[in-house]
Amino acid sequence: MRANIVHPGAGELTYEIREITEVGKKLEALGNHIVWENIGDPVQKGESLSPWIKDIIIETVTNDDKSFAYSPTKGLLETREFLAKERNSKGGAQITADDILFFNGLGDAISKVYTYLHPSARVIGPNPAYSTHSSAEGSHAGSPHITYSLNPHRNWLPDLEELRNKVKYNPNIAGILIINPDNPTGMVYPEKVLREIVAIAREFDLFIISDEIYGDIVYGGEKFVPLAEVCGNVPCIAMRGLSKEVPWPGARSGWIEFYNKEHDPAFARYAKTLVDAKMLEVCSTTLPQKVIPKIFPDKRYRLYLKERNEVYKKRADIAYNIFSRVPGIIAPKPNGAFYLSVVFDDGVLDDTQSLRIENPKAKQLIENMIKGVSPDKRFAYYLMAGKGVCVVPLSGFNSSLQGFRITLLEPDEGKFRMTLETIAGAIKIYVKSGKK
Repeated sequence: MRANIVHPGAGELTYEIREITEVGKKLEALGNHIVWENIGDPVQKGESLSPWIKDIIIETVTNDDKSFAYSPTKGLLETREFLAKERNSKGGAQITADDILFFNGLGDAISKVYTYLHPSARVIGPNPAYSTHSSAEGSHAGSPHITYSLNPHRNWLPDLEELRNKVKYNPNIAGILIINPDNPTGMVYPEKVLREIVAIAREFDLFIISDEIYGDIVYGGEKFVPLAEVCGNVPCIAMRGLSKEVPWPGARSGWIEFYNKEHDPAFARYAKTLVDAKMLEVCSTTLPQKVIPKIFPDKRYRLYLKERNEVYKKRADIAYNIFSRVPGIIAPKPNGAFYLSVVFDDGVLDDTQSLRIENPKAKQLIENMIKGVSPDKRFAYYLMAGKGVCVVPLSGFNSSLQGFRITLLEPDEGKFRMTLETIAGAIKIYVKSGKK
């Protein structure tokens, strides 16, 4: 091309969660069976919506023709009014319907939130980092995502001293990202930690993004505290959606809530920019917006969430008990979301380790792919080809930690235990297989 058409941030657009699927599909084509533990889709794993939720959706589709129409740019007024009233009833930051903006899923929201920042403005996020956030932020800036560490030896709590120092000495940092509950670790931010992050943002005149898509998937000892309840007068964006809690990922319906726009003219102008950008697309999906005010206040909904969380808690306990017996790794028990991350101890992995791969064509495929990859991705490839389990390497979450993420979504407890025992056994074999 006579002019360079490649975006300067193109190299930052990676999504290991789906990229590793391509390797798994190639293995399946060669005859290998794969257990998919890479993507957090409860429906794909076999979880069904409650019949009463389906009934609400069916009734809406059948009797409300406007569910097929465009919605306003910001989203349906009645739904935004409902969400604002629900938010305000919990105390903390107060909002109106005009402070809520719907998107076609949070992936759409995340993309726009970073795309329409000033080119020099950076948002620092957690490490390990959820790929959609880290890729979008890095692509926006044309530079690797800036992160603060989550410490697996402290149940994945953030290193606040590191966060504060990076903010202090990098004047381009304009915002702080938290994912609460966290993906990929399952950590839930304690209220005290949230308040300390808010204090850092207030001191350095930053805004905060809180991705709370898993806000109702909490089952451990730590209570989920929405950012709105502790943010005071700091400008913030909270992200919510239907994909995980209903669960309805195919609805592609998520929204953001702006807090404290009136406290900062630049933040207010940025919020308007996001609305203007969304206006170019006309609207977001209408049907999911129609049913939110019918599903959320239903008395059965809280019971439904409670029952689901009890299931996730049981699976988290099972996973923790299995992995805690494996030497050479650390796997903190999650408190929320439906993931668990395993980290290999320093020096455990090297480039001489392997697992037996029975299928010669699969063996050849993997051995051609492991050259130059990170140690945890090497393990993940061997695990997939040798044991038939697909996990996501932590290096794919923009992290220097060597490990992997699994889900807690398998509904068959026997299969769930067998999968985890397979992974645990594979770790022991793999670690002993090297030259050390």
